[in-house]
Amino acid sequence: MSSAPIVVHPSSPTGGRRVTVRQGGIVGLAHSDRDVTEFLRRAGLDDADGLLDDPSWVEWRGGRAHECEAA
Repeated sequence: MSSAPIVVHPSSPTGGRRVTVRQGGIVGLAHSDRDVTEFLRRAGLDDADGLLDDPSWVEWRGGRAHECEAA
C-alpha cells in the first residue's frame, strides 16, 4: 500500500471515483482530472495540477489513472 496522502479510489458502478485525503477524509466524487484538481485545491493544495502523476502524492487504485467511467 502506498503512503501517498491522496487516494483516487476505483470507479463506482455509476461512474466517478471517490477521492480521499490523509487516511480517509472523503473530499468528493471525481468524474474527471479537473474534479480531482478542484478537490485538492479546496483541501489547500493550490498547485494540484502537477501532483496527479506523482505517486508520492496521489495513488490511483483500481483501474487506470485519469479514467473515471463507470465500473
